[in-house]
Amino acid sequence: MTFQQDSRSLCAALAAGFTLALACTFSFAQDAATPAAAPATAAVATAVNTVGELATVPAPALTARAWMTLDVNSGQVIAAQNLDESVEPASLTKLMAAYVVFDAIENNRLALDQKVPVSEKAWKTEGSRMFIKVNSQVSVDELLQGVIVQSGNDATVALAEAVAGSEDAFVTLMNEEAARQGLHDTHFENSSGLPGPTHLTTVRDLGTLAQNLVTRFPQYLHYYSQKEFTYNKIKQNNRNRLLWADPTVDGLKTGHTQSAGYCLVTTALRDGRRVVSVIVGAASDAARTENSLKLLNWSFQNFDTIKLYDNEKPAVTARVWEGEVENVGLGSSTPTWVTVPRDKGDQIKPVAQYTQPLIAPLKAGTKVGKVTLSLDGRVLREDPLYVLADVPEAGFFSRIYDKVLLLFQ
Repeated sequence: MTFQQDSRSLCAALAAGFTLALACTFSFAQDAATPAAAPATAAVATAVNTVGELATVPAPALTARAWMTLDVNSGQVIAAQNLDESVEPASLTKLMAAYVVFDAIENNRLALDQKVPVSEKAWKTEGSRMFIKVNSQVSVDELLQGVIVQSGNDATVALAEAVAGSEDAFVTLMNEEAARQGLHDTHFENSSGLPGPTHLTTVRDLGTLAQNLVTRFPQYLHYYSQKEFTYNKIKQNNRNRLLWADPTVDGLKTGHTQSAGYCLVTTALRDGRRVVSVIVGAASDAARTENSLKLLNWSFQNFDTIKLYDNEKPAVTARVWEGEVENVGLGSSTPTWVTVPRDKGDQIKPVAQYTQPLIAPLKAGTKVGKVTLSLDGRVLREDPLYVLADVPEAGFFSRIYDKVLLLFQ
């Protein structure tokens, strides 16, 4: 073959390859936006409402209007009754009041050593009291102890006025924060928990609020485990009796009105695992305490919470095309925990679905699919899949090579 013939053959091959690459590029412009189809199955797995549905040991029989138990690490509801029924929160309202105050402190709008003037309205607020005096100056730190340890309505109103100027404006902040947290069935009329026709919530929302509070503000959790506080020479004990009964309990808040009954949101930390229980509408202080302890013990003894994935351990390693590397991890930058009945962690079945093909450049944090976690044929949860590392685009010839290879996939 002559040099001229070799040149013609080479030109023809390059032209064909270029045409092929263009066709491939056009094809993937359509395919890249299409999520990977789920594999065909004989039956569609149904999702569990609570992890307890898969347990062999049933939840304890409780005497309360509504209740739930939640694993804070995984965010999963372990068991519940009347989870979304409207209930009165009573002084459990102060969980949200404290959350808004903590947020103000963290954003330098308030300081723990700041002195707050006590208005006549705060001083006159009915219900449980810290016994602050009108026109006196009380520190934010003392007022927080009055709110959390003593459940003082007067202290709550004083803090509300310090943060927002008035209690009404503070309640607006509380409702805005409830909306941000997705507490769709919660509405507050006041900061302290006094009864009102639309002052309502659910145990689901209370559990979510408690989870968010202990997760975002662990630096203030010591207030909730404080057993007593003395102010104005008046000593009052924390009404959460579990602080004395169980050393693993470190919060959170009691509540009681005649219409709401006896309520308690409790949290305990055992071996690095945190659980929250919510009891609403119990008949007595003793009943809410006993019910809460039963729920906590059952939740810890019969369930495990295990870490499946994190930034170092992806949920799946996926093929990348036209990139400087061939594979990238997909998962979550934060740890993925899952709660299952005891000793069933090794039976979890993950199924990943993500956009295919993955074509560079890819940016870390881009959502590309989801992973479904199942146990015993039931869906425990679904989590988004994110790209865990940047993947730059490869050079021109490497990209052409991958385009050709993709034709045969």
